[in-house]
Amino acid sequence: MLEIPLLDIDPVSRELRVNGALVAIGARAFDVLVHLQAHSDRVVSKQELLDTVWGGLAVEEGNLSVQISTLRKLLGAKAIATVPGVGYKLAIGSEPEHRPTQAGPPLPAKPSLAVLPFANLTGRPDRDYLIDGIVADLASSLSRVSGIFVVSTTSSFAYKGRVVSLSDVGVNLGVRYILEGSIQQAGETLRITVQLSEAESSRTIWSDRFTGTTADIFDLQDIISEKTVAAIEPSLLFEESRRARAKPTESLQAYDLTLQAAPLVLRVSSLADFRQAVEILDRALALDPDYALAKALKVRAHVMAAGSRAISHAEGAAAIPLARQLLDAHQSDPLVLAYAGHMMAYLGDEPAMGIHALETAKSLNPNSVLVRVSSGWINAYTGRYPEAIADFEHAYRINPLDPNLGHCRSGHGFCLFGLKDYEGAVSLLEKALADDPGFGTTEQALGAAYELAGRPIEAQRVIARYVKANPSNTIAYYLRTTPFREEDFRMRMAAGLRAAGVPEG
Repeated sequence: MLEIPLLDIDPVSRELRVNGALVAIGARAFDVLVHLQAHSDRVVSKQELLDTVWGGLAVEEGNLSVQISTLRKLLGAKAIATVPGVGYKLAIGSEPEHRPTQAGPPLPAKPSLAVLPFANLTGRPDRDYLIDGIVADLASSLSRVSGIFVVSTTSSFAYKGRVVSLSDVGVNLGVRYILEGSIQQAGETLRITVQLSEAESSRTIWSDRFTGTTADIFDLQDIISEKTVAAIEPSLLFEESRRARAKPTESLQAYDLTLQAAPLVLRVSSLADFRQAVEILDRALALDPDYALAKALKVRAHVMAAGSRAISHAEGAAAIPLARQLLDAHQSDPLVLAYAGHMMAYLGDEPAMGIHALETAKSLNPNSVLVRVSSGWINAYTGRYPEAIADFEHAYRINPLDPNLGHCRSGHGFCLFGLKDYEGAVSLLEKALADDPGFGTTEQALGAAYELAGRPIEAQRVIARYVKANPSNTIAYYLRTTPFREEDFRMRMAAGLRAAGVPEG
């Protein structure tokens, strides 16, 4: 059979011919194919297919998945393209929008997985952020299983709404398996349908549905994680995925608010961003004062705002007691440990405490990009540049399509500066600044790296802009507040900044 077959569909006789040969096909699969062909110029949502093919009957989305899998077996894996978070498109006669331009990362030795955005079948487009948050939490839970390699959702969610073949997703992300699904809601009842496929062949390995109330969402995530792990690798013990079990809050409203704040916290490029994030998190903490992740995100907001120069070093340090409180409570959530540990190493002047927290976080979740990036920065602060670079490179591998890798590239650039590879530092810091123009720490380091790389004109241009935006950030301020401990690093950075035009202060 050709990879892209020729189809002859006769809706009257209900016959399907593939490359001229009559093919036996079930009634539902035939109806799905007819509808996809009739609308081959656009993406057809899962809800539309369910409503049309099943005539308004109350059926599970898993029934549709079965028919799509059947059609792919008949027509070829790439005949029906997936549109993550939406539905499907008949790809015969057209190419998916997102094609790999080069070989992706190699497959890891362990089972590897990407979790694609789930389709929002709640009937409320404004709930997309909640659906994405639930799925991101599911991916995080899976990533804590030591026997599975899980690509960050920042990369896998880049496919949301795009026409792709699962095999191309597997190549681009370097994974063997794809998890996709949908979420329906009726009142307080949630129905989550999931499907695990082999990326290369688009073959469905396992599918199931899970029903519960909104109050059960954390338990549902645990159950789905266990079922997914069991389907991928039966030899993996369920207890591994249970390590991640800890219901974060009893307040679903606090959970909802925290999901809203999370994107603001990851990149704080202005004072307005910082204030909005803190205001939302304070509302969540008013509902649940013991919500550790909300506290950790507030800590993270202060770290990122200080790094971007949206607030002063002293203002950022105001969250040190909150970070210390989280660490004193012996948290087992890797993100909580990472954010609190980063605060203590950066603004708290306690790098040993930060390293200990991040080592624990990495042991709990070795596949978290955010944990790896924070670990990289803290290792860089203490002059452990090879260890830091290993963390950053692991983050790139987990998250190869992340559009927000500026913070990671910036830390990597600092490491190359520490190793006296100034041209290498310039290259990474330039990319980091393009990724995140509001991160003042990157701009500061780029100016010094230009100067020490023998590019004074570029150094003066960058530093003139930096000084204008941050007039109080003098050489004396830098030496007083920098978290980098190595004396030679500090002196070289100060010399580069001084020569490029930063006032002595």
